[in-house]
Amino acid sequence: MAGQVQRLSGYKDFSLCPLALSKEKRYAGKAQPVLGIRVPAGADKNRKKLKGGICMALDGIMLRSVTRHLKDLEGGRIGKIQNLSDEEILLHIHTKTGLKRLVINVHSNTNRVYLAAFVPEIQPEPSGFVMFLRKHFSQGIITSVSQAGYDRILVTKVQAMNELGDLRQLTLYLELMGKYANLIAVNEEGVIMDALKRIPVFENSRRLIHPGARYELPSQPEKQDPSGPVSIDESRPLTDQISGFSPLLSGEAERRLHEGTTWEEFWHSLEASDKLYWYDDRHFHIIPLSGMNTEPRVYDLMEGLGQLYRQREEKSRHKEQFGDLIRTVEKEKKKQQKKLPRLQASLEAAKDHDKYREYGDLLFAWQGSLKQGKQAVVQDFETGEDVTIPLNEKFSIRDNANRYYAKYHKMKRSLDALQEQIRICKEDLVYFEQMEEQLKHCSYEDAQEIRQELESGRWLLPKKGARRRKGKSRPHVLEIPYEGAVIFVGRNNLQNSWLTHKMARRSDLWFHVKGYHGSHVILQSDQPTEGQIRMAAMLAAWFSKGRESSSVPVDYTQVSQLKKVPGSKAGFVTMKSYRTIYIDPDPRLVEEILRRRKQ
Repeated sequence: MAGQVQRLSGYKDFSLCPLALSKEKRYAGKAQPVLGIRVPAGADKNRKKLKGGICMALDGIMLRSVTRHLKDLEGGRIGKIQNLSDEEILLHIHTKTGLKRLVINVHSNTNRVYLAAFVPEIQPEPSGFVMFLRKHFSQGIITSVSQAGYDRILVTKVQAMNELGDLRQLTLYLELMGKYANLIAVNEEGVIMDALKRIPVFENSRRLIHPGARYELPSQPEKQDPSGPVSIDESRPLTDQISGFSPLLSGEAERRLHEGTTWEEFWHSLEASDKLYWYDDRHFHIIPLSGMNTEPRVYDLMEGLGQLYRQREEKSRHKEQFGDLIRTVEKEKKKQQKKLPRLQASLEAAKDHDKYREYGDLLFAWQGSLKQGKQAVVQDFETGEDVTIPLNEKFSIRDNANRYYAKYHKMKRSLDALQEQIRICKEDLVYFEQMEEQLKHCSYEDAQEIRQELESGRWLLPKKGARRRKGKSRPHVLEIPYEGAVIFVGRNNLQNSWLTHKMARRSDLWFHVKGYHGSHVILQSDQPTEGQIRMAAMLAAWFSKGRESSSVPVDYTQVSQLKKVPGSKAGFVTMKSYRTIYIDPDPRLVEEILRRRKQ
């Protein structure tokens, strides 16, 4: 970690720190004092460098605030231990105040720790490290949660029993240090039992992270404690002087100090904060960043940490859990995209088939005056104009005429076949585009149903050793109670077909986004209210390609007005009559409803 801090401390985010650059004059490429702060040479270059990367916002100061919230876990008993992904672990901890769900993320770009309000999608197959944690830490009691100084290391001590029933004092070290993020289990003797990311000596000669090695905290340069009296050298960046400060927080501190805020007041604002101010994935902290030009989204700290990188993590989990489905659907979609123009070109050529019949007629009419060659020039009977007809020198005039007749009949017959192939190709293209959209928002159970659909269509081979389901089970549709009604959401073709044609009553209302690929939504209510209709329409818009749009048109009608297209794939229907409502998808409202459903 020491090497990483030294690398980051070589620059500051001057775009967020007006203290570093004067309003009247910028000193680019010169080391000159401006308002009491020395601007390093190449400041403009460094500012651009920081904008292009991921800002190290989850620093020691933020982890200190997180640690205070995690103190409530002390005395809690560790229950289930599960995988969210290969680098995310979920601990169910039973405390005096109820069940807490601790999410530990050690991904290089999104590493953090937080208490989740609801359980995200669980990876069905536990990793080897999760199996190790279950063996040694399950049913253990958390005795303390602390931070290693102001470093980005969370230390969790656990009292657990071994296989013989003897109590052991174990420690989990969570290192949140960018690409070096790791979760390490250490026994009472300070020896590493296992680590989520094992680092052998040939990968890192300074620090061995491997079972059997002695655990040592990363070396840190000596810096000042931010909670005590601080002496600031204005010629050096704060990242080199104060423990736990990132370049982002240092820039904010320098700006506030320049405006007259004392260090004690600034430190108190950090200590008192329990919020997360989120500007974007690279700029967020527990206090407002005054140098930003946009208003932040403000969350409670744990909720904000849960929201950070959520969409990016969902994509990552999807690739891990059903990447083969994504690749198969993408491959089939590209195949249809390439096939369609070729079929359309063949159809246009086939429409010109009458030309070859005319060539045959003219060759037979003038065969007495023609000689074999590469072409024949004859007069058209109707227009009187000369017509040039290509010939094959290997064949006689009569044979060339017969070959043109054969080509005419073949192209005439191919018209119907080509039109049918184009229809099927367009249908398949829509089908795979829709399936591609479904895979973006599906759960593990939804993905397994999509896998089943692809396997039945022979687009994907079954996995070796995979268990086949016996009989037909009910699809895993999303069921949401709302204001006395029940809203059902289908997130793949099997669910859509089952909802619309088997589960729904003829009097139920059916919703589908207009002009996009999306889910079938069923509203079951004896007397549908405007609020129920708007919520069903919002869910239809949310689970569609129009999620990020505004004023999304959603068609709705009674199920009795729907008709299944004969011979079409699952999920395709037509409507006799319908109405349209325009809706603005509200992410917070939808996520709150989904969260309450999972609790």
